[in-house]
Amino acid sequence: MILLNYDLDNAENAIKALDSAGISPSVAMWTKLPDYEDWRLVIASDKLDQDSPKAGYEVVVEALRAAEVPIQMRTSVVLLPMRSTFVQAIRRIFANAAGVYGMRLGGQTIGDKYIEEAFVYRVQ
Repeated sequence: MILLNYDLDNAENAIKALDSAGISPSVAMWTKLPDYEDWRLVIASDKLDQDSPKAGYEVVVEALRAAEVPIQMRTSVVLLPMRSTFVQAIRRIFANAAGVYGMRLGGQTIGDKYIEEAFVYRVQ
């Protein structure tokens, strides 16, 4: 699957919806990981339940619903806990970066995840 402008816009709308709901992801990026056949919007936020992915997904779905993001425009999301090796590593790598929006990554291992490709929205 190829990442299109449509996908980039939908993910940006999803991130704005999460911001409006007070979830404000610390990490938000489209990522193609070997674990999945296609792209996933990777989200990590300390405002989401770190021990219950199901509870985290419920909060995300509710935030998208409250922001009136149509179901056909919702992206495939992977929630990672803030303590995950990947999230900690990417935050450490980009801690002093002036701006990461639009940065492309790929062909590398960060923490415990191999990134085939990625489009970064936010790393804080």
